[in-house]
Amino acid sequence: MPSTTWTLPGLHLRDVTLPVPLDHADPASPTLELFARIVAEPDGQDRPFLVYLQGGPGSEAPRPLEAGSPPWLARALRDHRVVMLDQRGTGRSTPVGLDAPLPEGAIDGATTLRAASPAQQAAYLTHFRADAIAHDAELLREHLGASIWSLLGQSFGGFTTLRYLSAHAGSVDKALFTGGLPTLGPDMDTVYATTWDGMIARSERYWARFPGDRDRLRALSDLAAGGQLRLADGQSVGVERLRRLGHLLGASGGQERLHYLLDLEPTSPAFLHDLAAALPFSGRNPLYAVIHESCWADGVATRWTADRMMPEAVRQDPTLLGGEHIHRDLFAEDPEFMPWAEAADLLAEHEWPRLYDEDALRAADVPGAAAVYYDDAYVPRQYSLATAELLSGVTPWVTSEYEHNGLRASGDGVIDHLLDLATGRRAA
Repeated sequence: MPSTTWTLPGLHLRDVTLPVPLDHADPASPTLELFARIVAEPDGQDRPFLVYLQGGPGSEAPRPLEAGSPPWLARALRDHRVVMLDQRGTGRSTPVGLDAPLPEGAIDGATTLRAASPAQQAAYLTHFRADAIAHDAELLREHLGASIWSLLGQSFGGFTTLRYLSAHAGSVDKALFTGGLPTLGPDMDTVYATTWDGMIARSERYWARFPGDRDRLRALSDLAAGGQLRLADGQSVGVERLRRLGHLLGASGGQERLHYLLDLEPTSPAFLHDLAAALPFSGRNPLYAVIHESCWADGVATRWTADRMMPEAVRQDPTLLGGEHIHRDLFAEDPEFMPWAEAADLLAEHEWPRLYDEDALRAADVPGAAAVYYDDAYVPRQYSLATAELLSGVTPWVTSEYEHNGLRASGDGVIDHLLDLATGRRAA
């Protein structure tokens, strides 16, 4: 399999690719290419592996610039080689895109997703969830000759880590979660209702701090409702798309970022470009939107959960902001997502199989630790703690010091604490 080595200041890097099945349940399945970058200190190339599983879904692993980029990397490298895995569909792994070449034989009669029917697109995209990513990682472990390795899952990467423990616990030395312990079972509606309630509270806290910004956003919402709010490229922004600025409030520094945006003159080039940059979900990472709700679907169809569970108070008040809530209108309003609309509707009706096996998780004797953020905007604390009770070896650490992006925002703080908990150097 192709493998190259190169260096950065203080780092040794090895790039690895290998073929993996599109459908792990089908021995005759077409193959995807899986890419991973193994990062080590120059004298640390024999250290055990720690696999970083990126949040999302639909985003590739970070690209290191030096030992301190991303901020948690230097601490992880003291004890490990870090495997930066580009999850299938992202980065240098076989990408998902309308015009990206499909693997040979993936869809009869089509060489790209744009040329495929909506039903074919949807069927193809069912193979890009956490269960397939965990299988890919297991093949990578075998390819690298590691008998066991450790996992670090951020947000959706934690969902994938939990799936890995459910299916391949014998391959895991320790498991670390950062804002990524999901609920189990079919009741994702309750989770979404909880996240909406949390965003209402976050919105009110923001307006209490910056009361003048509420009138500014209300004025922008009036423009959006009349079809008069447009980005610098002429693209229209509707009320629900504007509401998604609330995702900024789920990360440290998010209140300040939103305030600085709303502080700009709404007709200025600075505002129009900064608004485009601040809105979540873009065509660069289409999986983030198209299969986003499926990452919570543990044996259930999603049926546009965020839309269905939106409280009436939010529908009536455009200043009550949303977080990672995908709305059906995104696929009718955003030109980058319009071509995905029919496939997204089909995926919303797809009955997704179970991701997790509670009995397997109870039996998984794997040490680890989980950072559970007390007021996490995206992964509610109460559900994370209920799941943690199934994992006898995983110590939950509930903290109000960080938001959902604590792994990055804390420098080495979160990763150091989790490693100490997992290895017994620190008590809970």
